[in-house]
Amino acid sequence: MEKRKGSHTAHWGHLHHDADIGVKGWGASLAEAFEQTALALTAVVCDPQRVRCTETLDVHCESPELDLLLVAWLNNLIFESATRKMLFGCFRVTITDGVLDARVRGEAIDPDRHRPATEPKGATLTGLRVERGPGGSWSAECVIDV
Repeated sequence: MEKRKGSHTAHWGHLHHDADIGVKGWGASLAEAFEQTALALTAVVCDPQRVRCTETLDVHCESPELDLLLVAWLNNLIFESATRKMLFGCFRVTITDGVLDARVRGEAIDPDRHRPATEPKGATLTGLRVERGPGGSWSAECVIDV
């Protein structure tokens, strides 16, 4: 598993999967774990550090189940990325009572600079897990259909 550092406790990674790719985020809070999972999703396409955070978009989704909220969040990002032809590299998430509100920032895809590797089709229920770990940290993961 590849890991990239965010803050001291927040980071993301990719999980091995035969046909698709798993994404996982860790954080001190549930919102931070969702932010890191979104960064892992961006990293499926390109190096997140190549994405300039110049345009802003608000994202809203709801689910009474945290694992299904993760799928809704990632699928929302995949939809917005595909329809707006954008990549996102900056995420600020809040989650309260099954409601996720986020401010995401990114830019239009520049094939020469971003060098996109693949296009995610959707977040799946495969390997879907959102857990609170020891010490109160969180992890969130699922497989992305590419």
